[in-house]
This record gives sequence, structure tokens and C-alpha cells, in this order.
Amino acid sequence: MLPTALTASTAMPAAMPTAMMPAAGFFDGPAAFLDTVSGYLYGQLLAWLLIAAGIWFTVRTRALQLRLFGAMLSAITGSRGQAEGGISSFQAFTIGLASRVGTGNIVGVALAITLGGPGAVFWMWVVALVGMATGFIESTLAQMYKIRHPEGTFRGGPAYYITRGLGSRRWACVFAVVITFVFGFAYEATQANAIAGVMKGTFGVEPWVTAVVLVLITAPVIFSGITGVAKVAEWMAPVMAGVYALMALVVLALNIDAIPGALWSIIEGAFGLNEAVAGIAGGVTAAALNGIKRGLFSNEAGEGSVPNAAATATVAHPVQQGLIQSLGVFVDTIIVCTATALIVLLSGVYTPEGTMALAEVDPQAAKDAASTLTSESIGHVLGGWAEYLMAAVIFVFAYSSLLGNYTYAQVNMDFLRGTGHKHYGLRTMIVVATVVGSVASLTFVWNLSDVVMGLMAIINIVAIVLLGRWAFGALADWEDQRRRLAAGEIEEIRFVAEDNPHLPGDLPGDVWSAQNAGRPVGQAAADQPADQPGPVER
Repeated sequence: MLPTALTASTAMPAAMPTAMMPAAGFFDGPAAFLDTVSGYLYGQLLAWLLIAAGIWFTVRTRALQLRLFGAMLSAITGSRGQAEGGISSFQAFTIGLASRVGTGNIVGVALAITLGGPGAVFWMWVVALVGMATGFIESTLAQMYKIRHPEGTFRGGPAYYITRGLGSRRWACVFAVVITFVFGFAYEATQANAIAGVMKGTFGVEPWVTAVVLVLITAPVIFSGITGVAKVAEWMAPVMAGVYALMALVVLALNIDAIPGALWSIIEGAFGLNEAVAGIAGGVTAAALNGIKRGLFSNEAGEGSVPNAAATATVAHPVQQGLIQSLGVFVDTIIVCTATALIVLLSGVYTPEGTMALAEVDPQAAKDAASTLTSESIGHVLGGWAEYLMAAVIFVFAYSSLLGNYTYAQVNMDFLRGTGHKHYGLRTMIVVATVVGSVASLTFVWNLSDVVMGLMAIINIVAIVLLGRWAFGALADWEDQRRRLAAGEIEEIRFVAEDNPHLPGDLPGDVWSAQNAGRPVGQAAADQPADQPGPVER
């Protein structure tokens, strides 16, 4: 049975990063305004659009997230180090994983449960399951419409497929500006906020000290470019996920008898079967909205961010990277976020009654306490030493996200300004974001991220729905070649866009021509200029 008594641990203001409270007063007004905007944005539009698009892609791909799950595993295990030059498929996956697996998996899940109750986790699952199909579509399109970059890699993403696929550079530029702000400032501030919160709550480190340290360890990697980020993310993302997974398994093993009860509380909360497991806001609607917001923030399916990393990979067929990035959605939410949710629900630190009681006294304190809720939960089960290890895990999670976020911002700055620029303004903005995020309130940085993330996702979802038939055609081509490969009719799977009977027409550019077929710049017969992403403006 889940603990229902109001425990001493529910006096969470004591564990809250109190040094952040003075800054919190300054950010209270903007945070409240952004919260109102976020409620309308998700409740009236984005939640429905996100789910509807995911269902549509699931139907049109015949539930690829289920029937091709084995192919996803094969794609990721067989891709490491096979880039033929440039960035490998595995490296592109880890860049995407570095951005996905971050504070959304620890602080975000705790925040979702705090505000929406355990039922919010169910809606995170829904977003992830249908989002696997959405993630496949957007990453496949990113591969199909990518262009070559002078440094020997590729560039692509929503800005590129909006321009080259839909012929609208104007909307592509709007998207590029929004995503540059999202990943160059808003998300960076969120990651820095999580690090500052856990460092203050666990070690008593003042936020300004955390800000200085973050600047010192982030700037060198950021200034080394995307290749440098890929080298760090390649080992950091798997290691951090492995350490956290091991800790989660220990907690779950020690509470194995209570897991069915925790899972049932998630179902009860999702459908309003038990008001006692509601969050601060209470009700089915609050569970759905908080679950969808935190799910989208965590796995990024449909948001338009991961395609920027997916496009950088050198692969023989666009579908290969689509499958790999679809698997990333599964790993992020179904595995990592679920593990976090069960840790919180099983530990005894969190109780719905305790959270709501605290909210009646100090609503802001109840929300801010989510920053250390997961760490406290693990420490409560494994002992105080585990909180120190969790602090290290959160630090690595958030820091790797800082690196992955920069990658997306730089790709879109390349789109806006062309290649050859150092983007010192962007790098300076990231440094400023780490400082602001370290001292701002938790609610401000998360509400800001929700709003700008929502705007970005709306543009991207509309684009991939309109371009979906191209990804469906690529999938049909890949499955046809897969059958022919198994029959011994061909020696390898390689995508050629010219005169492809599965596609609605020919793709622009020559990346997927018969001569080049996705090969890196050094092996290509002809190169599309990297600073000319699209020929048409509407």
C-alpha cells in the first residue's frame, strides 16, 4: 500500500533551495503571467494537437512503435562508429538523448506529480507512446531534407524541411528564431535552475557559486562546436542514464511489493477514480495538462528539437535515424520517467495529502519543493549518502542537456545567418542563461519554457502533418528494401530519392541522389551549398 499519512518529510520548505527565495519574489509576477498563458495554450490547443497528430502518425505507419520496435533496437546497436565520416547515427542519438534525458526526467516528473497528482504520469505515457510515431516522422523528414555542412557533417531540422519541403522560408525563419531562444536561453536556464537547486539543497552551495562553475565548465565545450558536443555526449548520456537506472532498480527492488499499488494510483489519478491522489491543482484535467506538458518537455516528441540532431547523422537511409530517435522517446519517458515516478510514489516522502496541505499554507513552497523531491525520495529509501549521489546524477543530467541544447540552437543560427559564423552572440546568451537560471525561481523558468516550447511545437506539428506523406513514402521504401535484402536480392539498404516510386516526387538537392545517396561531404560527387537551404519563399 502507498503511504497515506502526513509524514515529517512533507515539511518540504526545509529542503527547498532557500537562497533562491529572494530572487523568487522578483520573478513572481512574470511567472504568474506565463502560467496563465501556458494554461490556455495547452488546454485549448496544443494538448489536443499533440495527441491527434500522434494518433494520425500511428495509424498511417501501422503502429511502427510496436511492430518495428525490434528494428529500433537493431538500428541503435549496429550504428556505433559507422558514420562513413561525419557524425555517426549513434552520436546523433546521444546528442538527442543528452537533451531529452535531463531535468525533465527528475525535476519535471516530480513537478508533474506535485501539480497534477500521480495521474499525470499516465498522460506522460500517452504522450510518449503516440509520440514515438511523431518522433519517427520528424526525424525522418529531417534526414530527407538535410543539407551538407563545410565541416563534413550535415545540417537539418524543421527550419530546413519547412523551407525545402513546404517552400516557406518565412515560417522557417520564425521557427528558427523561436527554437534558438528556447534552446539558447529558456531551456538552458531551466537546466541551470535544477543544478542550482540541488546543489543548494544538498551541499548548501549558493546559487551564484553554481552559476560561476557552470560558466567555467560549459564555455570551453560550447566553443568547440557541434563535433565537440557530440564527443562529450557520446559517453556522458549513456553513463548518466546507467547510473540513474541502477539506483532506480535498487529502490524498486526494495519496494517491489508496493509497485502494483503505485501503478494503480497512477491509473486512479488519471481517470479521477480517487480524489485522494490528486495533486495541488486536483482533478483529471490538471493531471492531463501537467502530464502532457511535462511529457513533451521531457521526450520532445513533436516539439521540433530532436530533428536538428537527427539530421546531423550520416546514414544510408533516413528511416534508420527515424527509428533510432523514436526509440529515444521510449527510453526517455517509458523507462526513465516511469522509474522516477515510481521512486517518488514508493519512497514515502511524497503523499498527496501532505503536498496539498503544504500548498494551502504556501503554494509556492509546494511547487519549489519539487526540485529536491526525487533526491529526497531516493535518500529516504537508500540512506542519506544516496542524496549526494543523486546530486551528482542531476548535475550530469542537466549539464549534458546544456550541451545538447546548444547544438539545436547553433543549427538554427546556421540556418538564419548561413555557415561560417562563430555565433558568439548565441554563446554569450547561453552563458547569461546559466546565470539567470541559477538565481531565478523554479516556477518562472519552467513556465517560460512551457510557453516558448508550446509555440515551437505548434509550428512543427503543422509542418510534419503537411509533409507526412514524404516520411510515409520513405518508410515504405525502407520496408521494401528490407524485404529484398532478406531475400538476397540486394546487398544493402540505401535510400535514393530520384525516381523513387514510393515518394510523392523528387526531393530538392542532391544529398539523396543516385550518385551521393546520403554519403558525407568528402565522398559526395556534388555538394549543395550549406548556406542556401531552400530556393523558394512564400
